[in-house]
Amino acid sequence: MTVDEFISALKNAGMTLTEKQIQQFEQYYALLVATNEHVNLTAITEKNDVYLKHFYDSLTVAQYETALQDSHGTLIDVGTGAGFPSLPLKIAYPNLNITMVDALKKRVNFLQEVVTTLGLSGVTIVHGRAEDIGQDPKYREQFDFATARAVARTSVLAEYTLPFVKIGGEFLVMKGAAAEQELADGQQALATLGGQLRDAYEFTLPNGDTRFVQIVAKTKKTPKKYPRQAGTPSKKPIG
Repeated sequence: MTVDEFISALKNAGMTLTEKQIQQFEQYYALLVATNEHVNLTAITEKNDVYLKHFYDSLTVAQYETALQDSHGTLIDVGTGAGFPSLPLKIAYPNLNITMVDALKKRVNFLQEVVTTLGLSGVTIVHGRAEDIGQDPKYREQFDFATARAVARTSVLAEYTLPFVKIGGEFLVMKGAAAEQELADGQQALATLGGQLRDAYEFTLPNGDTRFVQIVAKTKKTPKKYPRQAGTPSKKPIG
């Protein structure tokens, strides 16, 4: 996906970028590739692939949860890595307030460099593990939206994310071909943590890859014991 194809695909989806936003995506790409030479951020570095599989793919969630597009709401991105999906969402929708969580200091430093270089405001970067931060009253059940991309299967992901979501908020699940089976396997985890599936969408990227966005509503408080201590959710998933 070339830059022009990226802009055109977003326009077809009802998303229009300004020249400043287009430039910000270009700056983001340049920083990603330069930093990736000495910090492991992504295996995808070819420009057309980054624009399709990272930038465009990150923005698809806003096509299905349209409240992200005109929202001054809060979104937490757990295990954000190189900033996907939250930074592309922030560039495209500047009113969105984002918090990015990552356990690796080198990635946190990269994210800070991107935020500073692009002149982004309304961004908080937190260094730490989701299991620890999810128990912090400053962050627990404080967010309108929580998401995570390519972090873990849904049953585990739910324990990383749902404790951050306020009642009435949403956990936004972004997955590939295994999404439906992971959702089925994760039903007990969602129910235990206070989540309930509201909507599910299947679509394809311009290259034909299958993607899913599943919207899980937070309907009740997450029990205090969750998230459990670091490492436990992945070793002993709920259910």
